[in-house]
Amino acid sequence: MAKSKAANESEPVVIKKYANRRLYNTETSSYITLDLLSQMTREGREFTVVDAKSGEDITHNVLTQIIMEEEQRGENMLPVNFLRQLISMYGDSMQSMVPQYLEASMDAFRKNQLQFQEAMQGAFGGGPLAEIAKRNMQMFEAATSAFKGAGGLMPGVPGMPGMPGVATPAEAEKDDEIAVLKAQLAALNAKIDKLG
Repeated sequence: MAKSKAANESEPVVIKKYANRRLYNTETSSYITLDLLSQMTREGREFTVVDAKSGEDITHNVLTQIIMEEEQRGENMLPVNFLRQLISMYGDSMQSMVPQYLEASMDAFRKNQLQFQEAMQGAFGGGPLAEIAKRNMQMFEAATSAFKGAGGLMPGVPGMPGMPGVATPAEAEKDDEIAVLKAQLAALNAKIDKLG
């Protein structure tokens, strides 16, 4: 009887590690690599790695191995001073508190990161920058429509149908409006550049 996708996503996937160092995903019935486990971790997919022979949970060791491989690839996130401090905590009387402290620190970092991303999306989605962008677009559309005459032709422009080279008072007024709109557009673009 097949489980639903939602049920599978809520349960950790069991990965078996064999003596030949191969990893077997019991959910997909296929061999996988550490890179795929790393990707699963980034996607928030829960998994447990067990030794195929003994059944021992070796998830911690495999996750540490993934971090080591990432660090060897040049993706250095762990500063040398941090690593030295971490190593010095082994055997210390405070050792038992370090895992909870590190976990709480990472949780706080993640929450702050998400809040920052949401704030940025809010600023561009419905805040003052969004309003500036909306007005910017309205001015651009007004300027574009002012350039177009009846049927999309540009009267008063030499070589175009209409009255070549002759601007009517209404066209002169539109030219003034366009100049004002261009100036406002340039000012708004400068403000957006400063905010960016």
